[in-house]
Amino acid sequence: MTRTVLETPRLRLRRMTPSDMYALSCILRDERVMYAYNGAFDETETAEWMQRQLRRYEEYGFGLWAVTKNGSDEMIGQCGITMQQYKDALVPEIGYLLAYGHWHKGYATEAAAACREYGFRTLHFDTLYSIIRDTNIPSQKVALRNGMVLVDTIVKHYRGADMPHLVYRVDKIKTPTL
Repeated sequence: MTRTVLETPRLRLRRMTPSDMYALSCILRDERVMYAYNGAFDETETAEWMQRQLRRYEEYGFGLWAVTKNGSDEMIGQCGITMQQYKDALVPEIGYLLAYGHWHKGYATEAAAACREYGFRTLHFDTLYSIIRDTNIPSQKVALRNGMVLVDTIVKHYRGADMPHLVYRVDKIKTPTL
């Protein structure tokens, strides 16, 4: 078993390893899950996705982590913090993607909230973002439940298409010093 990064009452988030490739492939190759990405990934895109996560761990010390239910090592999705381009800067973004059979159970909200706290307390970010396709209403609802507010709209060019995205942000609450 790999090292746990975060734990919630129901979930454990850990670094992905190449042994998670089958579970990751099942998630990324599911049209229902990947509609916001303009369709399911093929084998090459899935392998590239995994390699990108492993590079993020090396480069930043964080990335998208495997989400498992407590007591199991079976990967049911991913959630974590990645550095994403927004305007002229790289910003820390909370992202989440769960296998279809685990939707509507509160797992994305629970994992995203844990990532928010980790981003503020451990990584010492003052602001966190979620950049979500305009058609992805469930992910927008997760961002709102995670205390985020809509601050901008942008267009991303991805997989041969221009895709409108909504930019959500949450700021670290600063306590006044006496």
